Amino acid sequence: MDTVQGVLEASPDAVLVVDTGGVIRRANRNVRAVLGYESRELEGKTVEDLLVAEDRDRHVEFRREYMASPEPRPMGSELDLYALREDGTTVPVEISLGPIEQDGDLYVVATVADISRRKRREAELKRKNERLEEFASIVSHDLRNPLNVAEGHVQLAMADFDIDHLDAVARAHDRMDALIEDLLTLARAGETADEFEPVDLTTTVEQCWDTVDTADATLVAGTDRTIRAGRGRLRQLLENLIRNAIDHGGENVTVTLGDLDDGFYVEDTGPGIPETEREDVFDAGYTTATDGTGFGLSIAKQVADTHGWEIRAAGGTGGGARFEITGVALAE
Repeated sequence: MDTVQGVLEASPDAVLVVDTGGVIRRANRNVRAVLGYESRELEGKTVEDLLVAEDRDRHVEFRREYMASPEPRPMGSELDLYALREDGTTVPVEISLGPIEQDGDLYVVATVADISRRKRREAELKRKNERLEEFASIVSHDLRNPLNVAEGHVQLAMADFDIDHLDAVARAHDRMDALIEDLLTLARAGETADEFEPVDLTTTVEQCWDTVDTADATLVAGTDRTIRAGRGRLRQLLENLIRNAIDHGGENVTVTLGDLDDGFYVEDTGPGIPETEREDVFDAGYTTATDGTGFGLSIAKQVADTHGWEIRAAGGTGGGARFEITGVALAE
C-alpha cells in the first residue's frame, strides 16, 4: 500500500481524493460503510455521481468555484447535505474539504461523515421540545386561569371580611403560582439553548441580581470574563442559583461569582449542602426550604445541559454551598 493510500485508510471516516475535474481518483475502505461502494468501484466516477439528480448541476459550479481558490473548510456548513448510496438510498453527511498537491497536480481530499445518528437525535429532540411546549401551554392556560379567578375572589373577600383563613388561602395561591412559574421555566429550559454569543459574566449576574428579591444579601462579582452562551438561558441559570442562595442562606447571605479554569462558580455563605445530598439537589422537586418549589436547581442543570456544560454542587470555602459550572467556552 502506498503512502497516500495508507493515510486514507487511517481515517475513521470515508475519504475521497478528487481531481480538478471532479473525478474520484482514490477512496478508502470506509466508503463502503457510508456510501455502499467498494473503494475501487468509486475510482473513475465523478463526485456528482454521488449526489441526487437535482443537486448535480449546482454542485458542478460549486466545485469550480472551490478549485479556483481551494482551502481547508467544511462544505456547505449551513446546508443539509445528502449523499447518494450505491443502492439508490440517501444518507445525510458532513463533508470537509482540503486541497493537496501531488506531482505538481492539485487534488481535493473530501472527508465524508455519516451523520444519520445525529439527525435522528435532533429530530427526537425537536419532538420532545414540541411536547414540552404543549405541556407549558397547558400549564399556563388551564391552571393559571382558574388560579387567577380564585385569587381575585380571595382578594375581594379579604377586602370585605376579616377572616384569618383567607390569609392561608392567599399564601397557598402564591405557592401554586410559584410552582406553575417554575414548571413553565423547567419545561422550556429543556429546549435547545439560545444562539450562542459573547456574554459578559459580571454584567449578566448584576442584571440577574436586580430582578431577584435579594433583600439585604450582598453580591461579589469576582470575574471579568466574557463567555459564549445563550444570554437568556444563562440568566435563568444565574437567577436560580441566586434564589437558591437566598432561600437557604437567609436575607444577609453573600453570593460570590468567580472564575474556574474552564468555567465559573457561584458560592454563598449559607449553611451549605451535606456531601451525601449534593447529587440529589438537582432532582426536580427536591428542596429543604419550607417555601421552596424544588425546581430551581433542576432548571439550572437543564440550562447547563443545553449548553453542553457540567454543573456540580460542592462545599464553599467558608462552609456554604458552591455550584461549579465547567466546560464553558470563553469568547475570543
